[in-house]
Amino acid sequence: MNWDITGMAAVANIGASPREIFAALCAGQESRKPLRAFAPDKYRAAYAYEIDDRPEGGGDIPRRATRWLTTVIRQAVADAGLGEDLSHVPVLVGTTMREQRSLELWWRDHADVALEDLHFGTALKETFGASTTYTFANACSATLCALGMATDMIELGMADTVVVAGTDAATESGFGTLDRVQNDIPDALHPFDATHKGMLMGEGAAAVVVQRAGTGHGPVHARVRGVSMNCDAHHATAPDPDGITSAVIDAYSRAGVRAQDIDLVMLHGSGTPRNDATESSVLSRIFHGVGTGPRMTAIKAMTGHTLGGSGLLSLLMAVLAMKEGTVPPVLGLTDPIPEATGLDLVQGTPASGDLTIAQIDAFGFGGINAVAIVEAASQC
Repeated sequence: MNWDITGMAAVANIGASPREIFAALCAGQESRKPLRAFAPDKYRAAYAYEIDDRPEGGGDIPRRATRWLTTVIRQAVADAGLGEDLSHVPVLVGTTMREQRSLELWWRDHADVALEDLHFGTALKETFGASTTYTFANACSATLCALGMATDMIELGMADTVVVAGTDAATESGFGTLDRVQNDIPDALHPFDATHKGMLMGEGAAAVVVQRAGTGHGPVHARVRGVSMNCDAHHATAPDPDGITSAVIDAYSRAGVRAQDIDLVMLHGSGTPRNDATESSVLSRIFHGVGTGPRMTAIKAMTGHTLGGSGLLSLLMAVLAMKEGTVPPVLGLTDPIPEATGLDLVQGTPASGDLTIAQIDAFGFGGINAVAIVEAASQC
């Protein structure tokens, strides 16, 4: 069974729409900025990939993640030709931190934050009349897990249309934890490059409208062929190659494709040595013997790690890559790690080609793995 993507929206540090973000990725300009949200003298890391919407002079404001969430949902449903009344449309939200930053501001600065403000469902009901909302805190795989849940809901006859979204703002507790547990602190996020040292936080939100194939009233951006997810629970932070391999193979089975059918892989690419090596090794085995293999890229080199929404943001960039026949490069990739030998990582400038089937990877702490397969709109 297939599902149509009829609406898309996103916001990140490099753009306020999917096309703005995609254009910035293709331009390949450095996008990291000096840390603004928190006092930089407290941390080893001096940079982040923040959205520039804070007051002049620094500081932070509550409910930024919620504001981005309602913005991208409004834009996505408009793109799909739907009204803003979502009283009969399920809304599934993937996140890592939820509104934890607002809680921090309440605790430290006595910000005006009510308990109900910490739940995305409150704003979704107030803004869209949404009565069926679910929030999935599935680490960095959250939005692809939510996408898989959406396709299940449609296949089971629970809905014909589902909105899937994700959002995360940088939190001081999360930033500080990473700052202390990573052995090395990067000045920039450089996935799959020999100079990679670890991840840096990004901020953003993304949303899609998913509908039963053929039931929408507007253009189809792409089609979801299948979504796989598992939790191997191998380790709290270290990725497990067997768990990732199982997720990829199951995604192919659900989508009815083979490794040789994949034209593009949007890599998880967190920039941590362990993740980059594991993901590269798994894909080297998956695509061994299938010719040159698919083109591969990793957008976190420019967006930072946008946490729960990162999988869906990568999916939107895959959709645009297939529309344009263009794959943006991995910013800063000049010396690929040995495990990536033989993989067609796009470097330097965008790569062109016919792209029909894309694979999107998202791997989270605790062994929460998700892989989605999407098909170009021209094939729908």
